[in-house]
Amino acid sequence: KATVEMSGLRDCSLILFSVKANDTAETATQMARFVRPDATVVCLQNGVDNADQVRTVANVVAVPAVVYVAVSVPESGRVKHLARGDLIIGPPSERTTHLADLLFRAGIPCRVTDNIEGELWLKLLRNCALNAISALEHVRYGQIAQNDDAKRLMEQIVDEVLAVARATRVVLPGVGDRESGMAAAMELAKQMANAFSSTAQDLNRGRPT
Repeated sequence: KATVEMSGLRDCSLILFSVKANDTAETATQMARFVRPDATVVCLQNGVDNADQVRTVANVVAVPAVVYVAVSVPESGRVKHLARGDLIIGPPSERTTHLADLLFRAGIPCRVTDNIEGELWLKLLRNCALNAISALEHVRYGQIAQNDDAKRLMEQIVDEVLAVARATRVVLPGVGDRESGMAAAMELAKQMANAFSSTAQDLNRGRPT
């Protein structure tokens, strides 16, 4: 069944919340009166505070998720899968364990972590290091990884993200300095070498980034 009506959420026990971060608060507000009290909302989004926003606005159980998947939308109604497709959720609980099992049985690799905040920031670091360069130069991740000028710019961006993370007292798993931050960003660039960033795709479609 497909619907564009928010009232379609009334009977849903699991909601995969995948709007752009700019639309989180407004969408959560619209869905608040329809969501069951026992429902789980999984925030499949980039950014570090989406689940907090959903909890505050809609008063529901919101599970933060880190999404690693490269896709494009070549035309309306068509999504093309390019690379990966795995999730990280947390913190560990009976609910997240059940959710991970459900996703795994559906063929979606999912890991539960006790440092979901750090994982969200690690994804943020990777996005900051790659996405704007991909968008402004209209290049794929793999092209960024092979360009010395781009890598020098990435180093400055990684330094800035890590400085903000330290000020916020967030610990990024496996990343504590420029070298490890660059390694994390370059790993993603190579895994998704043929991908344009979602920021680049937004610009191409004339949408807000």
